[in-house]
Amino acid sequence: MIAEPPEPPEPPEPRPVPGPGPASTPRDRRADARRNYEHILATARVVLAEQGVQASLRDVARRAEVGLGTLYRHFPTREALLEALLRQGFDRLVELSDTLAATRPPAAALTEWLRELAAGAGTYQGLPASLAAIMDDPDSALAVSCAALRSAGTRLLERAQADGEIRPDVTGTDVFVLTTAVAALTERGPLAQRRDHLLGVMLDGLRPAPRELFGPCS
Repeated sequence: MIAEPPEPPEPPEPRPVPGPGPASTPRDRRADARRNYEHILATARVVLAEQGVQASLRDVARRAEVGLGTLYRHFPTREALLEALLRQGFDRLVELSDTLAATRPPAAALTEWLRELAAGAGTYQGLPASLAAIMDDPDSALAVSCAALRSAGTRLLERAQADGEIRPDVTGTDVFVLTTAVAALTERGPLAQRRDHLLGVMLDGLRPAPRELFGPCS
């Protein structure tokens, strides 16, 4: 589970003062809750882009102009907030794996998908390490999405292995961990422009060893 930095206590949200005017209906309250949800999510996207996955949730609430309690009602944990932010991108990667499997040769499909995975994992600073850590935490809000990603990658890997392009002892988990490691190394700084190159080096290491052209010298 992603470590939660301690947040200072939040003062209680002000209670609404009764006054004249029409009472809100359940539909109005649901619409207000949905607007709050979308507004918090949009604000969190900006804050995490600036500060990474360990951004202060208090800062998210402050910039969204809602109480911390309101934020936690919508997103009980940091991982629940991350899951909401990443869900669309994760779903797109799963769909992409099916498209590539149907349209590209096995090795090319795996290579292209891993490049997209590394790019997605670099969306927020610290995300690659978080994705790797969640693999051992089935209770995480991100566990289901990460499992779907690994399954999608494993299917592409197995096609490449059946085609003789990848070593048979490599697992989907191996490839997922190696790809997130490359994403972590290339998040910032001078290596950021070397991500695709490093992925290529990684993939070269996963290929079967070339057969010897000549037998051993006598």
